[in-house]
Amino acid sequence: MLTLYRPGTGWVHRAPAGPKALVLLVIVLGLSLLPSGYAAAIVCGVAVLLAYLVTGLGLRELARQIVAVRWVVVITLGAQLIFLQAEPAAANTARVLATLLIAALLVLTTRIGDLLDAVERALRPLARLGIDPARVALVLAVAITTVPVLVRLAAGVREAQRVRGAGAGLITFVIPFLVVSLKHADDLGEALTARGVR
Repeated sequence: MLTLYRPGTGWVHRAPAGPKALVLLVIVLGLSLLPSGYAAAIVCGVAVLLAYLVTGLGLRELARQIVAVRWVVVITLGAQLIFLQAEPAAANTARVLATLLIAALLVLTTRIGDLLDAVERALRPLARLGIDPARVALVLAVAITTVPVLVRLAAGVREAQRVRGAGAGLITFVIPFLVVSLKHADDLGEALTARGVR
């Protein structure tokens, strides 16, 4: 889920953000209620494959999304195998992976602006409780757009280290990455303050 909107002309891309989110939520809930067996893992795999084909994103985008969450899969499967047998561990991991990949479809097929408008509309009834829907939508926008920015900053730090001939190491990467990330956070905070957001 590190990537954002992929342009497309299919009916899924044209569908309104709110109903699309509800349909994807129902699919995710349905997959999460499957029994813990190999059959559930197969159903999850088929559902994800069909979802990416129906949306027109295709197998290449599906592969990109799987690569993006590969460590989540490895850690989830490894942790489950410590406490569970292979069959429920595989089923649970397949459900987690399917949930992530199907949730990614919402962002991949919906422009951020449309998604945030839908969130703001859905939260309007909560305005009576003191919740500001516009502010919540803004926080979501910042969160969604910050992840790809941090990925780009990390790639920039790695590239700068490679050009300078610095050896690869956790400390030599983390410190420069933290510096550029905090600089980005400061710049973002100043930009929001300049626009009257507190």
